[in-house]
Amino acid sequence: MTHPRRPLNPLADGFDRARAVADAVLFEGYVLYPYRASAAKNQVRWQFGVLVPPAWAGTGGEHDVQRTECLLEPRDGDRLHAELRFLRVRRRTVERLADDGTYTEVPDLELPDRVLVPWDEGTEERVLIHTPLAELTEDQAHARAVTFDLPPATSHEPVVDEAGRTVGRLVRRAARLRGELRPLVEELPGPYRVVRLTVTVHNTTPVPGTVGAGREAALPHSMVGTHLLLGVPGGRFLSMTDPPEWARPAADASHNDGAWPVLAGEPGDDDIVLSSPIILEDHPALADESPGPLYDATEIDEILSLRTAALTEREKREARGTDARAAEVVDLVDSMPEAVRERLHGAIRGLREVTGGDARADAPAAGLSLPDGSGHPWWDPAQDSEADGTAVTVVIDGETVGAGSRVLLTPGARRTDAQDAFLLGRHATVETVVRDLDGETHLAVVVDDDPGTDVRRDQGRFLYFKPDEVAPLKEAP
Repeated sequence: MTHPRRPLNPLADGFDRARAVADAVLFEGYVLYPYRASAAKNQVRWQFGVLVPPAWAGTGGEHDVQRTECLLEPRDGDRLHAELRFLRVRRRTVERLADDGTYTEVPDLELPDRVLVPWDEGTEERVLIHTPLAELTEDQAHARAVTFDLPPATSHEPVVDEAGRTVGRLVRRAARLRGELRPLVEELPGPYRVVRLTVTVHNTTPVPGTVGAGREAALPHSMVGTHLLLGVPGGRFLSMTDPPEWARPAADASHNDGAWPVLAGEPGDDDIVLSSPIILEDHPALADESPGPLYDATEIDEILSLRTAALTEREKREARGTDARAAEVVDLVDSMPEAVRERLHGAIRGLREVTGGDARADAPAAGLSLPDGSGHPWWDPAQDSEADGTAVTVVIDGETVGAGSRVLLTPGARRTDAQDAFLLGRHATVETVVRDLDGETHLAVVVDDDPGTDVRRDQGRFLYFKPDEVAPLKEAP
């Protein structure tokens, strides 16, 4: 009797599902709209997950090490499957073929369908680990480190015109790149069997004497978009952003550098982690409405598609000649059916009924309501004819605060919005006090000296703070 061979990685299907999101991470910000090499936005590239050689570490905010720590309940799991992924930079130049058969480097080469220009391309690289967890303890971890060495390489691609004649060539040069992957498992004390899994990625490329050349010289020796897929079949990873209460101290004590580990795969799956250089939520997924990758950092599909469609034919030719992925974006937008374009405008993911008090069906499902539970729209309670006009207040530091009160903005450690760093210490006026559907109280405010205050008031678009994020002021507006 023959037995089917056991797959080396039983998580292969799960990794395939998670890799769709991982691909978006890998190419986040790869080429920015308007997708041309000549655009100012594309003069400085490779912002996410860049690991430079040690000689450049610490210069310009770059690092040579990425560290991932996550919590794992091994349960029946006994083997770690890890996949390191990153882009390797290939520097591309353009050469024109002369009549005498020689090639000369040129700033551009025009063809009927594209304009070829020098450009840094990124090619995907992978490093795999399949190793027993028992062999990753501190006394054995060094022996289980995985090293890789990508040698320098040069390739040539002929460029032909519409008649099939060779008119030039593309020369691609890749520099040497060396690295190391070090996994470590540490048993944690407590009533439950939990281990801390640490995986560090090191760029170990030796490039002495070239630091003064700057970041552009370092990039060909760097790892870009560096991220990890980690899997333990039979085990259970704990969420690092929302761990169970008993595991929160261990999660808070974990240390991640340049990495953000989240549970990957479908909701409910907990045997795979994606450690990303950008912040994600657990079980991230691509929107069903997204027609394809647009490669622009913080992309908004509808806006980018409309703006790309508005490019001139010359601009589209340069975009097609800049990079194959940029060409895909232009072709995708040019061939996009109107029905697909309409879907980009937005979608309702779900609805929930608002209950309690005299809530109305037309109240916003995810909005804010007045404390009496009436369900008035949060953006302008005064416009609702059923509002009873009762002034809503909250007591802060012994002071009653309501509409018209003056406050000092003091957002603390919670800092749920990047704008908090700019609003700290600013004076503001309270427009109204509201309570959300979970019973949380919020103060809607406008900031002093904000030139858009009148517009905010007209549209009801305020900034919201919790009572512990403001302090009452005595002075008048």
